[in-house]
Amino acid sequence: MAIVDDGCGPSINSGKLVFMKTKLRMLTTGLFLVACTILSSAVFSVTALAKESLVIGITQFPATFHPSINAMMAKTYILAMTRRPMTAYDADWNLVCMLCVTVPTIENGLAVRETTPEGGDGVAITFTIRPDATWGDGVPVSSKDVVFTWQVGRHPKTGISSAELYRRILKIDEVDEKTFTLHVDRLTFDYNDLGGLDLLPEHIERINFSDPEAYRNKTAYDTDTLNEGLYHGPYVVVGVEIGSHVVLERNPMWKGTRPQFDRIVVRVVENTAALEANLVSGSLDMIAGELGLSLDQAISFDKRHGAKYRVLYQSGLIYEHIDLNLDNPILTDVRVRRALVHAIDREAISAQLFAGRQPTARSNVNPLDRVFASDVPGLNYDPKKAAQLLRDAGWGTMKNGVRVNERGDTLTLEFMTTAGNRTRELVQQVLQSQWKSLGIRVKIINQPARVFFGETLDQRKYTGLGMYAWISSPESVPRTTLHSAYVPSANNGYEGQNYTGFQNTEVDGLLDAIEVELDFEKRRALWRRLQEIYVNEVPVIPLFFRANAFLLPTWLQGIKPTGHQYPTTLWIENWKVVP
Repeated sequence: MAIVDDGCGPSINSGKLVFMKTKLRMLTTGLFLVACTILSSAVFSVTALAKESLVIGITQFPATFHPSINAMMAKTYILAMTRRPMTAYDADWNLVCMLCVTVPTIENGLAVRETTPEGGDGVAITFTIRPDATWGDGVPVSSKDVVFTWQVGRHPKTGISSAELYRRILKIDEVDEKTFTLHVDRLTFDYNDLGGLDLLPEHIERINFSDPEAYRNKTAYDTDTLNEGLYHGPYVVVGVEIGSHVVLERNPMWKGTRPQFDRIVVRVVENTAALEANLVSGSLDMIAGELGLSLDQAISFDKRHGAKYRVLYQSGLIYEHIDLNLDNPILTDVRVRRALVHAIDREAISAQLFAGRQPTARSNVNPLDRVFASDVPGLNYDPKKAAQLLRDAGWGTMKNGVRVNERGDTLTLEFMTTAGNRTRELVQQVLQSQWKSLGIRVKIINQPARVFFGETLDQRKYTGLGMYAWISSPESVPRTTLHSAYVPSANNGYEGQNYTGFQNTEVDGLLDAIEVELDFEKRRALWRRLQEIYVNEVPVIPLFFRANAFLLPTWLQGIKPTGHQYPTTLWIENWKVVP
């Protein structure tokens, strides 16, 4: 699976203000205003001298707090401080245990080949949960939670973003309270990566799952977000204001390394220029690299304020791209899609906006990834070829500077991205200008991130172009974004991340084959063919592989960027204050 303004506003708890650990619900206008004042002065006035609290700035607010509904980095970043996946890739891109005791392998006997009931090649994988793992209300994290999470994840109507993992698990044996065995319907090359199984507390969520179709709206993660029993990491959520901030405090039930800070406040400032101003003014201690300033802003900031801050740059598996809604009659023609790519001067954009620090993308596979096919040519900048392709596709007539077809339809497309993201909006304007020179009219219609990711993409409500980034792990198979079985719709509860609606039989077969090919060289050949089709069929316009910039106070150490989908906050207990 891949991962996506300050002030007092409505909370996520039935429109009531949720405020700190007391969970007071203030209903009157007078109390509402007092609460905002207290929150601004008592929580957000954190300085480096206090060192008991840390205020982090990010640009997006989660559309939901449920760990498995909606793949959005803002949610992942925050929940990483409150939860632990069973396994994860660390900053060195090695698979490690987090909630488990030992990574199962065929070599250590914790993974055993077996025959499925249908006669296929399956695998039985045994995990043991850390004995000290406990939900924030004191209930042990157990095998029952694993089984319940599996039941929720495999139900077709719950709205889980990536249900493939859950469906592949044929059954789960509860060996004991902390040990369980998964019986999986196929042996994949990454069989022991269980990072996608985000545990849910059975003792809290079971009642909300009594009506599976309504579960998406009943989950306690959104109706009772301050319930400490939802979390089993170093912190628990104690305060939420939609669009504004999330407050976290130490989890008294956490038995791991004690985190440095009593309280962490994650403030959301969607406008990146305002985000920078908040850092300089002292309202923020740091800006997250995962969801912070654009690279050009960070470089400029580094030049002006580098003596007072530490700026870390990390390139990685962050794929900035434009999804094309292939249900749009204009975009069903591959010649038009190729023309859109040939009309873009990505090298010039990278040089002018990013000082050449962000490599352009020819496909969805990063050159840093070991399965990158360097011999697959991309679609380069070639305006003449773009114009010819448009003529061949029936868009040869110009009228008032815009191409029209024989029916008189204009070549017009809507272009959406996250509002307030300065760099994306600059890229939009450059692309709009480059396409305009070829007679392609582009209308820019942007939305707040929580709307764009939480509804527009998730339900495929965009009509033309949608720009955003996927953040993945090493050699991450893009099944949910490219396989035809994962086109979100009302019929499947909007499951899947194939927002383009791309359907290709050969690609489906390649995705199936890559997953079960254990020989790396054979798998690399399959990856090469997948990249070749991706480039030529153009379900997506590749733009850049982003480099993230982390703006940190000089007194904060221990933050180690990963370059992949697992955020730095997953190791929040290692963040330390130094003199």
